[in-house]
Amino acid sequence: MFVGFDYGSANCAVGIMQGDEVSLLPLSTDSAYLPSTLYAMDRELIAEAVYRALPAELKADYAKKRAAQLSRARMVRHELDLDAESPAVFVGEQAVAAYLEMPEEGFYVRSPKSFLGATGLRPEQVALFEDIVTLMMQHIKVRAEAVLVQKGMASKDEARITHAVIGRPVNFQGIGGEESNRQAEAILTLAAKRAGFVDVAFLFEPLAAGMDYEAGLKADQTVLVVDVGGGTTDCSVVKMGPSHKASFDRSRDCLGHSGQRIGGNDLDIALAMNAFMPHFGLGSLMSNGKPMPSNPFWNAVAVNDISAQREFATLSTRKLIDELIKEAEQPNLLKRLLKVQQQQLSYQIVRLAERAKIALSDAHTTESSLEFIEAMLSAEVNRDCFENAIEPSLGKIEALMHQALTQAAKSLTGNGLAPEELSVEAGTAECQPDVIYVTGGTARSPAIYAKITSLYPDTPVVVGDHFGSVTAGLTRWAQKHFAQ
Repeated sequence: MFVGFDYGSANCAVGIMQGDEVSLLPLSTDSAYLPSTLYAMDRELIAEAVYRALPAELKADYAKKRAAQLSRARMVRHELDLDAESPAVFVGEQAVAAYLEMPEEGFYVRSPKSFLGATGLRPEQVALFEDIVTLMMQHIKVRAEAVLVQKGMASKDEARITHAVIGRPVNFQGIGGEESNRQAEAILTLAAKRAGFVDVAFLFEPLAAGMDYEAGLKADQTVLVVDVGGGTTDCSVVKMGPSHKASFDRSRDCLGHSGQRIGGNDLDIALAMNAFMPHFGLGSLMSNGKPMPSNPFWNAVAVNDISAQREFATLSTRKLIDELIKEAEQPNLLKRLLKVQQQQLSYQIVRLAERAKIALSDAHTTESSLEFIEAMLSAEVNRDCFENAIEPSLGKIEALMHQALTQAAKSLTGNGLAPEELSVEAGTAECQPDVIYVTGGTARSPAIYAKITSLYPDTPVVVGDHFGSVTAGLTRWAQKHFAQ
């Protein structure tokens, strides 16, 4: 069976074609979306969990590559008094629940996709992310196949998922270029093979979102797709419509692309820094009147930065916070930061910021409880605070839109453009889109939507399914790509 597989930064989803319509399979208890999270009682247990779920023909090679981790996993089970069958690694909503119950005792990773293109990863770190992605894909594939049978959508034999088109951002990392993209695709490809997929292909996520929109078009259009997701923002300028959608090669229709690792995760971190970290000492003074250094506060919330999180967890950071407590005018604030460091509560703070961000989509003010830090502690967050926090991110989204339209203009120039297809924005020739199609979970924010619509006020804006459009497009393309 062919599927579209959105291995997202915030959520994962799988779609199948039923006739001419796309159906998303329920991967969570009450949702088609599985949170992109993993929790292990010890990181060495991840390799063990992968090994147990591997296809038989891959076990020997994997056991050889991960011999050290598998050996340590046996020791860890003994140390934790876990029998051989006790579950010790969790995915999705179960991972979130396990982390909230035992934040300081295990290994938790949110949005592993955000790390796949990171520069400077050591071989053992690449291996760890290979295992994390493999385990998540194993879980999702088994869940999806079970749902197909349970809901009577396929027999047990027909329900075997063999081929998938996986979405990918235009750029996994802003600074790593194509080397980062190759690294990330290699991790995803290997993980898919180990999870039991026979073949996979990749498609830019904004293109996938655009293809879902295209399915309903009655006339040709030039579309600027703006996909503001959990980990990245991607823009594509694509010629779409009845005369284009039947083509198997869409390369000539794709006029411009841009993308950067700036998404919902970054907005959550920025909001956590601006709204919550002042309650932990950010912006306060030391007894000598000098401002408190900001670096430990940033490291505390930068959960999508490997080096920042590694630095925050070190003994030297704990000693630094101890020294700051002694020198602070308000030492009680710094003691809260020390608790975050000691009990590994960074993800809980950023998760709280995410919930505040969502609440501010419908309200001007929201109250966030920080009682997991200290009794009666809370923070009021309003839209002004949120908009100030994300202003740098909004500027980057604007730049990506201009970049894609400028690149599209160059493509049209090379193809003998019609003058009416161009406009001049910010002193640079840009392609003039017929419509802007906005998708991605983060684009639900009124501040994001207002920014996008303000840039091209005369261009119609269509809002797609914020969460499902990418998966739907991937599913449509999987049917076309693998059925050739």
